[in-house]
Amino acid sequence: MYAPSASTLEAKVVILGSTGVGKTSMVVRYVQRTFSPNGTSTIGASFMTKKLSVDNCKVRLQIWDTAGQERFRAMAPMYYRGAHAAILVYDITSEESFQDMSSWVEELKKNMTEDLVIHVVGNKLDLASTHRAVPLRRTQEYVARTLGSDCHTHEVSAKEDDGAIEELFLQITQTLVGRKFDTERQRYLKQTNPVMIQETPAQSSSCCGV
Repeated sequence: MYAPSASTLEAKVVILGSTGVGKTSMVVRYVQRTFSPNGTSTIGASFMTKKLSVDNCKVRLQIWDTAGQERFRAMAPMYYRGAHAAILVYDITSEESFQDMSSWVEELKKNMTEDLVIHVVGNKLDLASTHRAVPLRRTQEYVARTLGSDCHTHEVSAKEDDGAIEELFLQITQTLVGRKFDTERQRYLKQTNPVMIQETPAQSSSCCGV
């Protein structure tokens, strides 16, 4: 019986979304557990790393924070390359940032692999009671229609440490680790249960043609 052993995984996660939605703040909240209200826009892309252990697997996440400005869009495919997961971020207080999601989804579909893990995240949940512009239900319906039922939606606050961002990255990591173990399990089964090739006996011939 197959039992996963202690192993390691290095995974690349890209963060996408328009400028000002709080992508960098989300990454900093997750990696450094801090929040700066005076963050600056990312130029090109930057990345941070986060180490964690999930299901007896030591994981090192490379989290790429990409620029949202239009002038950097042409560079984006370079950062998608080799990604295992993508997080699409919008601002729940900004209708414009939600409308921009369609172009990010289109861009991602052109460059993604079939098994890319995708999560859609509405940031700035701390402002929901007074400034919400995008209902969660609307996001869920949009995601189901454009990305399918396997794509998860979340609402988080990079400003308030309520654990939602931690849970977001944990879900992504658990999915990636699960896939790794599934691949290893299939490899193990192939090695321990080789396919038996049966030889077809040659047909005997008769001098009488019968």
